[in-house]
Amino acid sequence: MTARIIDGKAAAQAVLAQVKTVASAFAAAKGRPPGLAVVLVGEDPASQVYVRNKSREAEAAGFRSEQHSLAATTTEAALLALVARLNADPGIDGILVQLPLPKGIDTERVLMAVDPAKDVDGFHPINVGLLGTGATAKALVPCTPAGSLILIESVLGPSLAGKNAVVVGRSNIVGKPIAQLLLQRDATVTIAHSRTADLAAVCRQADVLIAAVGRPEMIRGDWVKDGAVVIDVGINRIAAPERGEGKTRLVGDVATAEAAERAGAITPVPGGVGPMTIALLMANTVAAAHLREGLPRPTFSA
Repeated sequence: MTARIIDGKAAAQAVLAQVKTVASAFAAAKGRPPGLAVVLVGEDPASQVYVRNKSREAEAAGFRSEQHSLAATTTEAALLALVARLNADPGIDGILVQLPLPKGIDTERVLMAVDPAKDVDGFHPINVGLLGTGATAKALVPCTPAGSLILIESVLGPSLAGKNAVVVGRSNIVGKPIAQLLLQRDATVTIAHSRTADLAAVCRQADVLIAAVGRPEMIRGDWVKDGAVVIDVGINRIAAPERGEGKTRLVGDVATAEAAERAGAITPVPGGVGPMTIALLMANTVAAAHLREGLPRPTFSA
């Protein structure tokens, strides 16, 4: 068996095209575009790239796009004051504070300060609670899990009734929220992790296997059930001496070549879940704009 490769880039472009159409209709109805503010503190190179990409996609979608780049020496009080200003700005629908924040700034306090209605990362406890109680029509859901679900639905359709789903990883950013989303699609869900007894055997029960553990190629091919849908959330940079001295390459949490021999469908790394994360940030922003204006929430698909 050779697995179908789930093209995250194509799926992301489909979502972004829908976002652009919905944003245009919103602007026509409300006399203003959806607004996204991205806040970057410090000069972490990876964060700079992410923020630049997010701002570019926001502009392409027709949003009002603001980028606030603050020095690494910025105080927590100054950052909180900026968040308060953005909370009060009626033209801003989404606020994203790029992580990690510099040492000396309380990340939890900053994220808690963001208006839950503008929390397009889906990290605020109110959004976590709405998701956990099944109120997804009101919740802003973390982007990576939401994007992963769209990829799963592109293969299996909207209902996962009768499917066993195994999530390897229990983070608040990916593992727990994707488990909630899968439950709401009627899957039978197991959350596994590094302390799970006989993790390989648990994974082999999965019709849908989500790897979000942050360990390079930890999930081996013989851990994968024949025909399973495998969603690899991991992005790990490892040494690649075959490319030359000091060279590296990106791999996921799944040994892709091995797993592809057994899986029915699998996301590659790179080019799988990654592109969906930014697409869902744009989708969350336009959804937040609709919810804030009392309009029906738009939905998106691959």
